[in-house]
This record gives sequence, C-alpha cells and structure tokens, in this order.
Amino acid sequence: MKAAVVGENALEIREQKQPQPKSTEVLVKVRAIGMNRAELPGSYGSGHTRVTGTIPGIEWSGEVVECGAEVRGFKPGDRVMCVGQGGYAEYAVADHGRTLPIPANNMGWEQAATYPVALGTMHDAIVTNGKLQPGETIIIQGASSGVGLMGLQIAKLGGAKLVIGTSTNDARRARLKEFGADLVVDTRKLNWSEEVLKATDGKGVEVIIDMISGPVVNENMKAAAVLGRIINVGRLGGGQVEFDCNLHAGKRIAYVGVTHRTRSLAELRSEVSNMRADLWDAVSAGQLSLPIDRIFKLEDAEAAQTHMRTNAHFGKIVMVP
Repeated sequence: MKAAVVGENALEIREQKQPQPKSTEVLVKVRAIGMNRAELPGSYGSGHTRVTGTIPGIEWSGEVVECGAEVRGFKPGDRVMCVGQGGYAEYAVADHGRTLPIPANNMGWEQAATYPVALGTMHDAIVTNGKLQPGETIIIQGASSGVGLMGLQIAKLGGAKLVIGTSTNDARRARLKEFGADLVVDTRKLNWSEEVLKATDGKGVEVIIDMISGPVVNENMKAAAVLGRIINVGRLGGGQVEFDCNLHAGKRIAYVGVTHRTRSLAELRSEVSNMRADLWDAVSAGQLSLPIDRIFKLEDAEAAQTHMRTNAHFGKIVMVP
C-alpha cells in the first residue's frame, strides 16, 4: 500500500506492507484523513508519531475491510470514522472501541474525517473535565482550529449562557460567531481578561478550555471566576511560563491537565463511548460540523503539513489517498 512515512527531513511517499488487524481491531480502506497539529515535526506531544520510518495520522474515515475476531458492532463494508495511528496511508487499523459509524445522512468521506479527534477531545474537555452546566460561561482558547470550532458548538449545545472564542487572527476571529461564539477576544491585547470580566459583570467565567497555555496562563486565571475550572488541553503557545500561584489560590481555581498519551485503552474507549452517548444525535442531525479549509492528495502530505505549520487555515485540513 502507499503511505506517507516519516523520513530524515520530510515525509516520504513509500510502498508499505498493509497492516493486519489484531483481535479487537478493524482494518479500514482509508478514504479521507483529518490532519492534526500533533502530527507535525517538533510539535508538542508529537511523540512516537514522528519516529523515522513510522506512518503518522491519528484520524481518518473509510470502509471496513476486515474485522478481528473480538470486534463487535462493525462488519466489512461499514462506513466508519476512526482514531488510531498510521492514518497517512491507503489502509489503517483502529481499535473497535475507537471507531464510529458514519451517520446515514449522506455525510461525505472528507467531512467524516474531520470529526473523531475534535468530538472526543472537546467532549472530554468541556463535559467530562470542565463539567460545564447549563447557564454557565466558557472561554475556548484557540477557537479557530478544528478542535476549537467544535468546542464552541459543544458549549452552545450544552446550554452555556455565554460562549467566548479567542483568536489572534483578525479574519478568523471574525468568523467565530458562525460557530456559536457570543463574544470574540483577541488575546494579543494586553489585559484582555478585562474584556471578559466586563462581559460577565465582573464575575469571570466558570470554564476555560486552554489550547494555548504559555502566554495566556495568568490572564486566563484573571478571567476565571472564583471556583472556576481551567482545562489545559494544549500548549501550542509554549509549555513553560511564570505561574501566578497567588492568583490561582486566591480564586480557588481547579486547574486540570489533559492528554491522551498517558491513557489506557480502556480510558480511550470510555472517552469515545461517553461522547457518543451525549453527542451522536446532534452529529447525525447535522448540528455539529466543521469547515474544511483545504483538501490535499496523500502524495502532497509534506505540503499539507507545511500549510498547517503556517497556521493560516480555518477549520480542518484533509488529505485523500
């Protein structure tokens, strides 16, 4: 099969042996690949996805070709979307507990490939860890990414009274209201937290989903309400910062770190199951969706990653084999 493989200096298109599914895995003929920043060289948390000779790619859509002996709920021919490893290829395997059926609503392969990571990450951050309640207020930091745009929609669906989205790009910030933001904030501004406090009558927000970290950590705490919850999902702006411990303690903020890289398979399956129970009706009804910024061919995987690295996209970048 054809795959984009991590080379010494760039992704290389090579012929690779088709993977074989283990007992709890499905083998999928890949039709579309959703791209994520964790797949970029040098990105935070890139880990084993960047080992020379390996195939990156953590989400894709396609047709089930073969099922392991212990797979339940799927059969050859099913249209699915998956989270796993090795998605930059013509075939990939995924655990059946991290595989989702594509709703029977004429959803295309490219659109289906945009869902798995965004849905799982943001449901886990907003609902499971952020414990957002109807009537509360929330900030989504880095809201113009695919994951961020999904976060805006999940927060609105969950009954948030005020959904605030942030972006440092003027054009992308102007579009956030299309996806559920009631207020948009430019975090390049000094003391941007004052805008949030004004919008919340001085109280601050109950939940902050932070995919930026470094440069926004202390302003986040200023923008948070007493007993607010800050969920640290990503560190795109840097992972090291001077942390105001007095501000943290004074507001009694619950500061929660989130990653998938230290979770067991059982935990990862549970995340998918919980998300599906809460959100699948909305996905099937077309209430949750993401814009596709650009579609590349798998042969142009290095160019696709370069496009992502420039941070000029809005929504998801997709590749097709």
